[in-house]
Amino acid sequence: MSEIHEAVREKYGAIAAAVQQSTKEPAKVGCCGPTACGCGDPITSNLYSDAETSGLPAGAVAASLGCGNPTALLELKPGQTVLDLGSGGGIDVLLTAKRVGPTGKAYGLDMTDEMLALARENQRKAGATNVEFLKGTIESIPLPDNSVDVIISNCVINLSGDKDAVLREAFRVLKPGGRFAVSDVVVLGDVPAAVRRNMELWVGCIAGALGADEFRAKLTAAGFSDVDVDAWRVYRVDDARDFLAGSGIDVDAMAPQVEGKFASAFIRATKPAAPAARVAPAAKSCCGPDCCA
Repeated sequence: MSEIHEAVREKYGAIAAAVQQSTKEPAKVGCCGPTACGCGDPITSNLYSDAETSGLPAGAVAASLGCGNPTALLELKPGQTVLDLGSGGGIDVLLTAKRVGPTGKAYGLDMTDEMLALARENQRKAGATNVEFLKGTIESIPLPDNSVDVIISNCVINLSGDKDAVLREAFRVLKPGGRFAVSDVVVLGDVPAAVRRNMELWVGCIAGALGADEFRAKLTAAGFSDVDVDAWRVYRVDDARDFLAGSGIDVDAMAPQVEGKFASAFIRATKPAAPAARVAPAAKSCCGPDCCA
């Protein structure tokens, strides 16, 4: 897994550096990195409203590499504690901080130094005082048990080489009754391994996306209930045509095997509430002459 971590650090460190070095306008970044490759559409496009992004630092918006908007998945309430797994430049953390208010807390967790530096600079520009960015991996979350009300994530769990560990850790740090609400890439149905690798290069995955049924099964095995995987944006082969053709792939021959098989999904689950404490039955009393000692 260390090789995967290093690959992720290298890729996303380069993206963060490109954004930080841009002085006149934000660097153009997308799922392929800090280049104008055009692969950000339709995966990363039109995820946030103008009302959401208008009050954010440009660097946070430019470094948004997600495949959804996890902050729109559920109602966040003032005073809640929220953790973003793989927080990148901090866009989802800053949006969350506004919704949980000064009595709440928004944590961002990332393992890439350049992204953490960019996120903290964006926090400073936004004046967000209820935000804290932590360095660490999503397979080993540096927070105590039962300490978080909500976990969000935006197209990051697919990058992990040990997704079971990620979900176990998410379950551990959530409070009983806490909610898991993430955006991620999923695979719908069977796809040949060689074809899947080519599509994952386009999507931007390194370790590989889970199948929708796999995601459900892993969440259930980790202890979650009320699991739901909603594939809301299905990718079409024409979306990836230019990228795949440039890689020397016969797109028309491959199309029947991948059409409609990759998607952005909203994944939701709940950590079951703690069972009610058992009340011991009242001791029997005996007042009559026939009572036994």
